[in-house]
Amino acid sequence: WKRYWWRVFHPRGMARRRGMKTEKEETQLSVEETNDNESMMSSNSDNVGSVTGGGDEEDGKAQMQPLMMDSSVASSATPITAGDNTSAIRKLINSNPEFFGQALKFLFCFLGLQASYLTWGYMQELIMTSEFEPTKSSPDGKFPSAAFCVFSNRFLAIIVAMIAVKLRHGSVLANNTAPLIAFAPCALSNTMSSWSQYASLRYVSFPVQTVFKSSKIIPVMLMGKFLKGTAYPCTQYAEAALITAGVAIFSIASKEPKGDSDTSFAGLMFLCLYIFFDSFTSQWQDKVYHKYGRANVDPYQMMLGVNASAICITTAGLIITGDFPIVYEFLKANPAVFQYNVITAITSASGQLCIYYTIKEFGPIVFTIIMTTRQMISICLSAVIFGHVITLKALVGAVLVFGVLFYQIRRKYNARKQKSAEAK
Repeated sequence: WKRYWWRVFHPRGMARRRGMKTEKEETQLSVEETNDNESMMSSNSDNVGSVTGGGDEEDGKAQMQPLMMDSSVASSATPITAGDNTSAIRKLINSNPEFFGQALKFLFCFLGLQASYLTWGYMQELIMTSEFEPTKSSPDGKFPSAAFCVFSNRFLAIIVAMIAVKLRHGSVLANNTAPLIAFAPCALSNTMSSWSQYASLRYVSFPVQTVFKSSKIIPVMLMGKFLKGTAYPCTQYAEAALITAGVAIFSIASKEPKGDSDTSFAGLMFLCLYIFFDSFTSQWQDKVYHKYGRANVDPYQMMLGVNASAICITTAGLIITGDFPIVYEFLKANPAVFQYNVITAITSASGQLCIYYTIKEFGPIVFTIIMTTRQMISICLSAVIFGHVITLKALVGAVLVFGVLFYQIRRKYNARKQKSAEAK
């Protein structure tokens, strides 16, 4: 009993017993490893059973099996680290670098256009519809001059255009084939369309303005026939009629009951002026490209030429109307409005650069899809932020308009695809 007590309960005896047990386990493991190695060697050799007997071979296999199972369980339970995920992503990208490069460019174009023009549209509505601190010249607290908004946009745009032309051609004006006077008509129409767009927000909501702008396809077709003699198929006239019907439904359904008929008529007139001048701008720009050659006039030179003439027109307009001192007084009382104008100018310039880059990389069809999506998102954001109510009838009109627009995109894509197939 003393011996048993010493081995079981005495600390020194317990330590000695542990040491003996460890030695026995190590001895047993070494024997098992030896048997495993012998059984593996015997199974790989040509003369099976020449090293060990059949019973020893079976014992070796029985001892190997649990070790193999433990190793597989351990390997499956190994956690996947962040480094493994990174290496897998790198392998996936390296397997098709061209696809992922194009996907990255498309993501940049999509986010650039959405961020630029959604912010621009929000700031545009914020400036023209909000009531700020009243001044002597503006007792209602509304921003007094839509022309100044156009001026601020053109001021920054011409700086960006000069930098882009300088980097691309090495000189601002030396390599211009088309003279600046060639851009004057479309600069005037572009200035008037922008002014009408800003002014219309005093009388109609931003969603109505956005949907109404989609109906400019009819004036564009009329201008194309008048300026260049372009003939259009009957399907395009049918699409234009459907878009016009959708715009009419949306505009009538979105009319506020408390709205004055005079103000609604004024908003409609400003929107019609916007569509008329904007359709002239695009057709005249296309005429300049055809006259002087697209190889001699790139988009940045077009941006420079239009904004150079536009800045002169807007400056003269502000001086003649006497808006400069009125705007200065208003901005002095409301410095936040100046920040809004700066943000609007920045997003307008960045949006133009994104337009040129998107068309260059992916073509006009992809650009049209992105911009149509942007219009839909901007309507939703405006309705949420500024509290515009979109009724069910208005929603039907919007669905009709954007449905026809997406059908046009699909039709143009199929036509281009068929044309490229015939060329091959």
